Amino acid sequence: MKTSEIRQKFLDYFVSKGHEAVDSSSLVPHGDPTLMFTNAGMVPFKHVFLGNETRPYVTATSSQKCVRAGGKHNDLENVGHTARHHTFFEMLGNFSFGDYFKHDAIAYAWEFLTVELKLEPARLFITVFEEDDEAYDIWTKEIGICADKIARIGAKDNFWSMGDTGPCGPCSEIFFDHGAEVWGGPPGTPEEDGDRYVEIWNLVFMQYDRDEDGRLNPLPKPSVDTGMGLERVAAVMQGVHNNYDIDLFKNLIAKACDVTGVTLGANAEADVSLRVLADHLRSVTFLLADGVLPSNEGRGFVLRRILRRACRHGRLIGMQEAFIYKLVETLVSEMGTHFTELKENQTNIEHVIRIEEERFIKTLDKGLKLVEQAVVDAGEGGTIPGQTLFTLYDTFGFPTDLTADILKGSDIHLDMDGFTSCMEEQRTRARAAWGGSGESALPKALFELRESHGPTEFLGYSTVTAEGAVTGLIKDGQAVATLAEGEKGWLVCNQTPFYGESGGQAGDTGAISSADGEFVVTDTKKLLSDLFVHVGKVTKGSMNSGGIAHLSVETDRRNAIRRNHTATHLMHAVLRDVLGEHVKQAGSLVNSERLRFDFNHFQPVSGQDVAKIEAAVNAAVWANDAVETRLMTQDEAVASGAMALFGEKYGDEVRVVSAGFSTELCGGTHVSRTGDIGPFRIVSETGIAAGVRRIEAVTGAAAYQSLVGDIETLNETAGSLKVRPFEAAEAVVNLQVRLKETEKELTSLRAKQATGLLDDLVKQAVDVNGINLLVAEVSGVKDMRDFMDKAKGKLKSGVIVFGMKSGPKVQLVAGVTADLMGQFHAGNIVREVATICGGKGGGKPDLAMAGGTEPEKLKEALASVSDMLKG
Repeated sequence: MKTSEIRQKFLDYFVSKGHEAVDSSSLVPHGDPTLMFTNAGMVPFKHVFLGNETRPYVTATSSQKCVRAGGKHNDLENVGHTARHHTFFEMLGNFSFGDYFKHDAIAYAWEFLTVELKLEPARLFITVFEEDDEAYDIWTKEIGICADKIARIGAKDNFWSMGDTGPCGPCSEIFFDHGAEVWGGPPGTPEEDGDRYVEIWNLVFMQYDRDEDGRLNPLPKPSVDTGMGLERVAAVMQGVHNNYDIDLFKNLIAKACDVTGVTLGANAEADVSLRVLADHLRSVTFLLADGVLPSNEGRGFVLRRILRRACRHGRLIGMQEAFIYKLVETLVSEMGTHFTELKENQTNIEHVIRIEEERFIKTLDKGLKLVEQAVVDAGEGGTIPGQTLFTLYDTFGFPTDLTADILKGSDIHLDMDGFTSCMEEQRTRARAAWGGSGESALPKALFELRESHGPTEFLGYSTVTAEGAVTGLIKDGQAVATLAEGEKGWLVCNQTPFYGESGGQAGDTGAISSADGEFVVTDTKKLLSDLFVHVGKVTKGSMNSGGIAHLSVETDRRNAIRRNHTATHLMHAVLRDVLGEHVKQAGSLVNSERLRFDFNHFQPVSGQDVAKIEAAVNAAVWANDAVETRLMTQDEAVASGAMALFGEKYGDEVRVVSAGFSTELCGGTHVSRTGDIGPFRIVSETGIAAGVRRIEAVTGAAAYQSLVGDIETLNETAGSLKVRPFEAAEAVVNLQVRLKETEKELTSLRAKQATGLLDDLVKQAVDVNGINLLVAEVSGVKDMRDFMDKAKGKLKSGVIVFGMKSGPKVQLVAGVTADLMGQFHAGNIVREVATICGGKGGGKPDLAMAGGTEPEKLKEALASVSDMLKG
């Protein structure tokens, strides 16, 4: 049975049992700041289990895409070496939110495995929590499991909790027995770590609420959370012991073999690299499809590490150029039918991977040079410091095993203790800096407020003022009845004209007043999808829950945001027209000062195209078309040609905003006519990640001020050049030409001076036992290697050592002409000289460099060279 067939059979089975089939959530968890990636099937339902959120169904099933490649789930180094380690995997799950419990959960699992998948009951082994008599009795008395096929296990493996407090409960795990020919024993035995018994399904029974004192209090509505690894059960169904031998991975590996020319099974180390490529390709492709982009922090850094590790394994099997992007098509063919986001984003994914690969190839070469320099600095029998190993690992993607492999056969040692220390420091910094999904952890009081009073009605599409009832006040995460003068907090009303930050548009500011006081709103947030929270401070009197309030949005600021938002829509449509249909939004920010738009494109936008885009948007502004809004279903909207934007969540009914030639799904606020936008100016165009460009622009008064500022700068420049403004460009060009000519003359003069210096230095060479020896202290030399090469050319035959003071350090270079290389070794000479200056170094027989930390001893060091030659 194919992997895709198992997935569908699982979902169909639970739908037949009344479960709601829920699409996989994004790998980027929304509303959960504790997670970097979605790493388990229950993550999308976390707040349902906690009782903070309700769904229109009480049972659900899903096949959730998951990534475990950061923090405590860092499986990177194990991937490819073991049968079941992955960075990306699918978790099949069925869930009950206060509906069925242990009896049905166990019965469903047993029926699916033994009836639907037709697994032999005798090959299934069960574990239960050692104190869970109820689950034990269901398995043995109702299902009929023999006593020798079930084990009671302690809390370490068979009791699950969401945290130190909150929902928790016992687990029951189902294992598959691969047979006596595979080493290993059942759970609870000394041989349990073998591969014979493999866990395929974990049933978690959430029946307790652990309080602050550690007491387990029964939950009023016990729930069920189960998880079955799709790759593991596919291995069982396809009769293989290694997940990488299932159909999905076999096809990916076959494509990797085709592209790389490597034969699977011919070399064990190459097989590891092929498995790494197959696994990492899935992580990288799915993360990119969900909007994560390579970067140097957070999720983007983990993505970059995974991709670079795949690149390194490509290099290990002989690939010197970008190739991983060529594997994406096969993955899309395997998984794109179920995960349609892969097909929709295939072209962008391939481009980003290719660009990132090409960048890393250059970085890899730089890393190899750093290794070479580290060897020189360490000297024969020396040690490469832990900080250097960490730099190689962190910046250049060189794991220590790669560095060790490069140095195999040499007498260089690695400071692994120092490396470990640097790694721990980085983990500490990462834990301190990690801000989760970018949202604050939401207080329980907010969920309770949403539960008791329902969503906020937004009135801001048609008005900027309104009356509303204060339904709740929150201070420091706790619900309060009153906010006193000077206190900061959150204020929620049953309805509001204030727009809550979402979809890239900034939240409104303004004022809320009541008979008892005044509240200045500094921001408005849209939380829990439909609760508008006014953030601010009481400036007069007090604000009381339950009272009636007058809400007034800061009009000038709202109007500026409207202008920028509608201009963003127009610019998006123009970008697709000018640059191509591949352009898709990858992020945006719309506030009162400017608009920022990130989009997929694989090269800088030319100045000519920037001018076209700016002109087209301004033409749409001058057309003064009406901006129209219609409500329809999402399917109807997409069918009508409206674009759905990256990162947005849409409900059953959506708003479609039409402005001139632009039609988009959007919940933001907009101008009434395009002419209200006023002048539009692009102020910058930059690259922010592989395959992603960013345009920033201004509208209205800000655009006018930008234009005025440019005119003032032009006038000042013209004044400095003593020309009229329209002549300034030509004057600057002429100035640049003269500057280049001057630089050429200066370069020529410096070359003549260097030649003269070398001529003078060569005259200082002395005869030592029939050998020409030139030793000198120099200054102002930019490239010591080049300087040495030229000196050797002039001297023709001899040994040369130059030293140069550079602040608190010393630079040394030694050279031996070709005819004397059998007698003298530049690396040995420079190492001896460097030792006197408090340094070390080494290198090749003909040319070697070193450094020192005691410039006051440079003369002494240089004087020692003559004695060396005599010796």
